[in-house]
Amino acid sequence: MSYKTYIPKTQNENEPLNEGNVSSQIAATLEALAKTIEARRSAGEESYTYRLLESDLQLVLDKITEEALEVVEAAHEADADHLRYEIADLVYHLLVVLGRFDISLDELSAELNMRMTDEERPLGGICLHEQYVKRGK
Repeated sequence: MSYKTYIPKTQNENEPLNEGNVSSQIAATLEALAKTIEARRSAGEESYTYRLLESDLQLVLDKITEEALEVVEAAHEADADHLRYEIADLVYHLLVVLGRFDISLDELSAELNMRMTDEERPLGGICLHEQYVKRGK
């Protein structure tokens, strides 16, 4: 864990809320966010995420372009806190696109795992069936 991060405490203040129960903070966070995004499908027009999921695809694609440029700008600034913020925005919008196309986090994990050698891939890591592996255009 980074010196910039912490695990919230319970009301007891001496017991971490989830420490030891979550094997990977990023996995738990991405799974929770993906569930939240999916739940927004029924939220209605007042929800920004609903609009990204249900309106013209170009809306979310434009946001991804915007957020990617902001990641590049923040990297040029060499400000790690700003960069982390912009990357989080980009990841959120990418998760919305995954949701629009009904691509699960498991499928994304499998795609990433397929880019590693057998030695690099996590033991028991999920993989794609060969017929679903698409490289390039």
